[in-house]
Amino acid sequence: MRKLFLGLVAAGMLSMAYAENWPGWRGPGGLGISAEKGIPTLWDLSKNVQWKVEVPGLGHASPIVWDDRIFVTTAVSSDPGEDNWQKGFFSGERKPDEAEISWQVLCYNRDTGKLLWQQTAVRRKPVNARHTKNSYASQTPVTDGIYVYAFFGDQGMYCYDFQGKLIWSRELGSFTMQSGWGMASSPVLYGDLVIQTCDQETGESFIIALDKKSGRTVWKTVRDEVSSWSTPYLYLNGARPELVVNATRAIRSYDPRSGKLLWQCRGPATRITAPTPTSSHGLIFVSSGFIREEVRPITAFRPGAQGDLTLKEGETRSDDIVWRQMAAAPYIPSPTAYGDYIYVLLDQGFIACYEAKTGREVYPRRRIDVGANFSASPVAVDGKLYCASEDGDVFVIKAGPEYELLAKNSMGESIMASPAVSGGRMFIRAIKHLYCIR
Repeated sequence: MRKLFLGLVAAGMLSMAYAENWPGWRGPGGLGISAEKGIPTLWDLSKNVQWKVEVPGLGHASPIVWDDRIFVTTAVSSDPGEDNWQKGFFSGERKPDEAEISWQVLCYNRDTGKLLWQQTAVRRKPVNARHTKNSYASQTPVTDGIYVYAFFGDQGMYCYDFQGKLIWSRELGSFTMQSGWGMASSPVLYGDLVIQTCDQETGESFIIALDKKSGRTVWKTVRDEVSSWSTPYLYLNGARPELVVNATRAIRSYDPRSGKLLWQCRGPATRITAPTPTSSHGLIFVSSGFIREEVRPITAFRPGAQGDLTLKEGETRSDDIVWRQMAAAPYIPSPTAYGDYIYVLLDQGFIACYEAKTGREVYPRRRIDVGANFSASPVAVDGKLYCASEDGDVFVIKAGPEYELLAKNSMGESIMASPAVSGGRMFIRAIKHLYCIR
């Protein structure tokens, strides 16, 4: 029995040592999929919540996890009265907050929730506005296990080591976004590069690659683009690496090593683009679904294309475009390609499912819950989809060709950030707290 006990302990320690990290936006590979097992389907605030800690300020960035450390970013206002936001669908312009903001990076222990360190990147008044539904810290940081990279828009890019020491920082410019809505695109890592999209409405839009260790510019590519909020997607399963960037005027693919344009596809697209591309079955899926427009396409591209892939009016496929669904895309949440299907979580409380290889509708829009709204992207774990609503409910939906709602878990506060999964746990960042579900 003692040998059995020691064996079980060793096995448990080994499994924890090799627990999957969640290093950036949408986790491993940027897909929103975890290979972890044992995440509970049902919980409440008294059951299966291992710990809960308060996170200061306002931020919609998702938590990231590496080994036993969790990193989050936030923006702390010197005037709590301005630290406000509004859920639901809201359109309108804002002025910049008048109070000083402290843009911060925080590090927590994964097992206990203990705050290990808290660093202020910069403290000043914001120069640009944000949407009432947005925050000044909506970009998810990214880590390679050595350094943590946090992008704060007008405030620049900051690199910290795991002890909280600032390694370098770079200001990348001031960005005027459509209607003063603020930025949201997160950085991604490729080799020795940290890559950031910097699209805007009136100034020069560009995508830039910085050296991870020094912050110096390795390449910078100017883009004929207006405001966009999508995070780039790295496709690494083809004959060459591709950095796919979703935006209003065109979907474009770049060589992440040089910034050279590989291909582009113009239209149709909605005038506001937020979802991150994804992939499965050797295809790259790109979505654009502003809810006020009738055409909201999801397009499936073959990797390895070259040149202009724009379709003629009325066409939905070509040698490089396998299929296109003209009214399927979500507005803010990113689709999840999981198994044979693509799951599309729609802002106003619906989910739909399509066949990844063909685009065939598997089941049409199904209402998850009356009155629910979604900004966070779903994560797929162990045959289930976890969908966090702005009202603070995490809906668990069975993956597969038939819609089945398995559970509704109420967190008691709104959720705008997408969950992270690592070490047999799910980490949920709500408006005021970070939760560990186990």
